[in-house]
Amino acid sequence: MNQLYTRSTQAIFWNNNKTAIQRMLDYDYTIKRDTPSVAAIVAPTSGNKFEKFFWGADEVMIPLYKSTADAKAAQPQADVLLNFASFRTAYDVTMEALEIGGFSSMMITAEGIPERLARGMNAKARELGVVVIGPATVGAITPGAFKVANIGGTIDNIINSKLHRAGSCGLVTRSGGLFNELSNIIAINADGIAEGVAIGGDRFVGSVFIDNLLRMEKNPDVKYMILLGEVGGTEEYKVIEAVKDGRITKPIIAWCIGTIAKYYDSGVQFGHAGASANAESETAEYKNRAMAEAGIHVPATFNDLPAKIKEVFESLNLDPIPEPEINVIPKVRRPKQFICTISDDRGEEATYAGFPISSVATPDTGKGIGDVISLLWFKKQYPEWATQFIETVIKTVADHGPAVSGAHNAKVTARAGKSVVEALVTGLLTIGPRFGGAIDGAAKYFKYADDNDLDPKAFLKYMKGEGVPIPGIGHRIKSLKNPDLRVTGLMNFAAENFPSTPLLDYAKTVEALTTSKKENLILNVDGTIGILMVDMWRALGYEEEEINEFIESGTLNAFFIVGRSIGFIGHVLDEKRLAMPMYRHPMDDILYDVQKAEPIG
Repeated sequence: MNQLYTRSTQAIFWNNNKTAIQRMLDYDYTIKRDTPSVAAIVAPTSGNKFEKFFWGADEVMIPLYKSTADAKAAQPQADVLLNFASFRTAYDVTMEALEIGGFSSMMITAEGIPERLARGMNAKARELGVVVIGPATVGAITPGAFKVANIGGTIDNIINSKLHRAGSCGLVTRSGGLFNELSNIIAINADGIAEGVAIGGDRFVGSVFIDNLLRMEKNPDVKYMILLGEVGGTEEYKVIEAVKDGRITKPIIAWCIGTIAKYYDSGVQFGHAGASANAESETAEYKNRAMAEAGIHVPATFNDLPAKIKEVFESLNLDPIPEPEINVIPKVRRPKQFICTISDDRGEEATYAGFPISSVATPDTGKGIGDVISLLWFKKQYPEWATQFIETVIKTVADHGPAVSGAHNAKVTARAGKSVVEALVTGLLTIGPRFGGAIDGAAKYFKYADDNDLDPKAFLKYMKGEGVPIPGIGHRIKSLKNPDLRVTGLMNFAAENFPSTPLLDYAKTVEALTTSKKENLILNVDGTIGILMVDMWRALGYEEEEINEFIESGTLNAFFIVGRSIGFIGHVLDEKRLAMPMYRHPMDDILYDVQKAEPIG
């Protein structure tokens, strides 16, 4: 891997650090990336499914997941983990991600991970070929392609430091703050950086100076390199050896900060956990001298570093880098109050899930109401057998006569002179656990039994323990000897068109047991619909958790609502057409039991 990141690199961000994520997305927008650099956020304690962020003046939704495993499974292309967990959690998060696999690099921002754990973590990552930046880092950047969180600071500072496009320098530092300062110095005295890494300030970090410089040596965009070390440690000597043995041939400019340490009588630590000399060879002055002796460009003082950068850069005689067009972040941005992911009425023609209405609505398209439902309800293009099943369900449940509660209410309201809408609503409001809700219940409980390998007897025992009659089982009129032809039709359709019907097969074993006790304890139409909907979604490749979500959100009941609305409207129009008078319930159909009220006190 000669370059850490590209314009297509995407990351999973562990911890919902909204400010850092927004900075990444602002950078993406500025450099005109096609896709956001953050593909997912891991937020274990959040109940939300996504978080909104600005993309220029507009907004984008970044999905939230409870775990790294869930995020990686949903976003397999994201091969960078940005670990913003606390120092108490960061080690566990990193080790879990290494076990999951599929990550080429990880950044750990936490400072102070216990050194014993850090050494083991870094060794595991190295064994797996994963580049770890940190702990105790602000991250890394490939200008014009991808930046980690807060590195480079604000957008204004990024533009001023030419971090919005690739330059010629490969920059490696320990310090994140000095990384930003050096980026600006390089922009003033040269043409910016091609890749930059702040390796982190803890004593034991994942990728060290030599790892990053060897990668930059192979990166054709990097023409020369700058190393900013510090007092403490011996990592600079690995770079010296690489220069001496020819593994690094590109010019290196280097400086170790902390030369003032020689003026102290005793050892002193300079900010970072690793910035403390334990031997003369770890002092900044000694390392600067050793690097200069190896042929590395070392200025006399830190104040001379800008002039040294200018000198080396000009000696390379590089062609000027053209400035690309960039987007400008709006000064004022207003968040949207509503979100729509199913249709779009902007432009010349409105769309259903990305398809122009005309492409699915007119007869010549060959599309039906099932196709429209699959687009608007599920944002998927279902195959013909599935859309035909949806239409079959809607036709099957459209009406069940005038006596059922919903139709009755709609008729009474219509006769009171109310509009079609008002009368329809009164009928719809009766739909629930006792009227129509058996579709949801049948799907829920039969799926639960099947998922948990309950045999029919165990299932009946479980339902008895729940104190719930089995939804989808039983009919007042129909029985084994007098079957419901709607159920027969649905089962025949499934047998001919579904790839498989495992839940229906299971339900039939339950029906065999219940009908052995009473002939009318058959699978009714609501139960058959709910069970076959689960079989349909399974055949379409949905995960079990997604199917459970459909059931819990009332999706199945929605099919009943759409279908029965057709019947309710029919009854309302029938009342209007017949000009029926106001309805009054006959008194002889009411049991009056009115006692004289007793006085109190």
